[in-house]
Amino acid sequence: MLPPLSPDFRDLLYELSAAETRFIIVGGYAVALHGRPRATKDLDVWVDATSENAPRVMRALRAFGAPLQGLVESDLEVPGLGLQIGVPPQRIDILTQTSGLRFEAAWPNRVEVAIAPDLLCPFLGLADLLQNKRAAGRPQDLADIAALERARGQTPEK
Repeated sequence: MLPPLSPDFRDLLYELSAAETRFIIVGGYAVALHGRPRATKDLDVWVDATSENAPRVMRALRAFGAPLQGLVESDLEVPGLGLQIGVPPQRIDILTQTSGLRFEAAWPNRVEVAIAPDLLCPFLGLADLLQNKRAAGRPQDLADIAALERARGQTPEK
């Protein structure tokens, strides 16, 4: 079950959808979707780092009103970019890479969820989420893996 999205989070997701960007919601909101609701300090949005997608992402960020000083379209084509907008608990992280995954491989496995009557958003699929959490390996990620596996009725990995 998803925690409620703040108006800013919803507005950004509307703009990303309107601009026809390829993005996937990862992080705490994806964990909540797959069975472990927990507090999160941000919304993590993984964007496809390609020359086709970068202008769409920029258009969406501009329409949203994101502070873009110094950011150029080509930055959004570079894996490893992390753009932070706002402050916790309302921070938005725009990522061009996430641990242990390739966007092209994760895209077909995404889970589309209606987060508003007129807004369908892609979330990271469960198998990819577990792979991502294993690759990241932070204490919070390991706790997420154990909780997600318990929710699926599996014995958590050590």
